[in-house]
Amino acid sequence: MKHLKIILILFLTVNMLQAQDIKLIIRGDDIGSSHAANIGCIESYTDGIMTSVEIMPPCPLFLEAVKMLNENPKLDVGIHLTLTAEWDYVKWRPLTHVPNLVDDAGNFFSMVWKNEKYPPGYSIAEADWTIEEIEQELRAQIEMSLKHLPQISHISSHMGFTGLDPKIGKLVDRLAKEYDLYVDMTKVKRFPYWKQNQPVETRIDQFCENLKSLEPGTYLFVEHPAKDFPEMEWVGHIGSGDIAKERDMVTQVFTSEKVKQIIKDKGIQLISYADYKKMQN
Repeated sequence: MKHLKIILILFLTVNMLQAQDIKLIIRGDDIGSSHAANIGCIESYTDGIMTSVEIMPPCPLFLEAVKMLNENPKLDVGIHLTLTAEWDYVKWRPLTHVPNLVDDAGNFFSMVWKNEKYPPGYSIAEADWTIEEIEQELRAQIEMSLKHLPQISHISSHMGFTGLDPKIGKLVDRLAKEYDLYVDMTKVKRFPYWKQNQPVETRIDQFCENLKSLEPGTYLFVEHPAKDFPEMEWVGHIGSGDIAKERDMVTQVFTSEKVKQIIKDKGIQLISYADYKKMQN
């Protein structure tokens, strides 16, 4: 009987330690892009599980996002460096004069890579961009964000533009280190996504099942919280689906009581980029 108790204690201890070894970063992208995104992101933090949020400096609701983030100073912020404006009818422009990074209307190009669904000339890849212009614009975005927000810990790239050319990736890494915004995420695993074209209840259930299946390690989940507000009717592009409903469902998943309960029951540690950065030092 004594040995059985010892085994049981050891088993429970191992399970508790393993649970403590599960860390999860929940990242919400595109705050600043719309009022709907701003509200969805803040709700996902105050009422949900989101731990880090990415702000887009050139976007029209940047200053509203700044106000909200300053009202929530413990929310970790990343600068979502932006060189594209992907929506067909909602656009934004660079902060600096970079003529080779904009279309004929002066807006950022819609796409990073050439897309066969669009006419020629809709992507950065088709433009005569220079690394000097990109550095100029990215520096301006970083410095403006740092001026307004003290809780910035890292940078990221909107639509993955760093993959367009190795020179761009190296530039972004260099800027991150220069401004003390570098976080090495190479050992972080991607948390699995829910299936698309599913009702929100199914997405919540899938998210919970994925949480239950986590093994020790650090994971990252990235999505785009927003609210289904009227302004979102204009947000979309060819093949994007109903962005308003899709992003509203993200907010619902992030604020789900069922999801929060699973995280609590399994002992998963919700951490931010800033937390993970401290763990590396």
